[in-house]
Amino acid sequence: MISVTILGASSAKPTANGHPSAQVVNCNEQYYLVDAGEGVQQQMFRYGINPLRLRGVFISHLHGDHVFGLFPLISTLGLYGKKTPLTIYAPKPFGEILEYHLRYFDKELPYEVQWVEVDTTKHQIIFENRSLEVWSIPLRHRVPTSGYLFKEKPLPHNVDKFAIERYGLTIKQIVAAKEGADIELEDGTILPNSKITFVAHPPQSYAYCSDTNRSGAVAKYVAGVDMLYHEATYGATHKKEAKERGHATSEDAAKTALAAGAKRLLIGHFSSRYKDKEPLLAEARAIFPETYIAQEGETFKI
Repeated sequence: MISVTILGASSAKPTANGHPSAQVVNCNEQYYLVDAGEGVQQQMFRYGINPLRLRGVFISHLHGDHVFGLFPLISTLGLYGKKTPLTIYAPKPFGEILEYHLRYFDKELPYEVQWVEVDTTKHQIIFENRSLEVWSIPLRHRVPTSGYLFKEKPLPHNVDKFAIERYGLTIKQIVAAKEGADIELEDGTILPNSKITFVAHPPQSYAYCSDTNRSGAVAKYVAGVDMLYHEATYGATHKKEAKERGHATSEDAAKTALAAGAKRLLIGHFSSRYKDKEPLLAEARAIFPETYIAQEGETFKI
């Protein structure tokens, strides 16, 4: 199961009641930080997320409102006695920035900080474990930028306990059924796998796309996604400014979600000019009704 907690959904200019981009994606109790705007560690504490549980960090691009909070977090994890490595996925030249930080501020961390370069021109798997894949998504911004697609791997089949009793299935047959095989009984009867197994829930997916102009390629990369987070820095009346600045409007986000066949859309990365987000929400919902505001502190279950 995947859920996402919004730690910040404002753009670069500071506001009194909004924090810059940061989210925590929870995939089966494995926690991943996506972008790390200023104040991210305070937001994690505020919303009950233990930073020691982070399995990795994914940085979209090297603009301050997406990365300035990462370096204090690195230091704090050392103060908390973190021992396991922390892997940060980010475009170059993040490695140079990290090197300077470690040299001058965190020479003696009790854990290792690793950097994996993200190629912002390719849609490919950059992280994988037994239950999850994370794909890079090339985005269109003023600097090299990557979105991220979190995809659960198919879950193993569960064998119905009543079917086990009814047909007297052996351990070998149960294992085979879990792997998706049909089962042949002693009398030659074939039990279709679908008759004796079930899946707890279909694999879930979540895509994070910020910062970016509207891109038809993005819709293809995230086709069928359960939930799409897409930046909506501007309202529709500022479409020209959005294009010039490498950003998207609320309508752009909705059109991408519609083209992708997404089930739900979250919009965020709002310009500080919008005190009221409802007009942006209305613009998006006119095109894609299942649109929601990425509200700080709210957790969205996929």
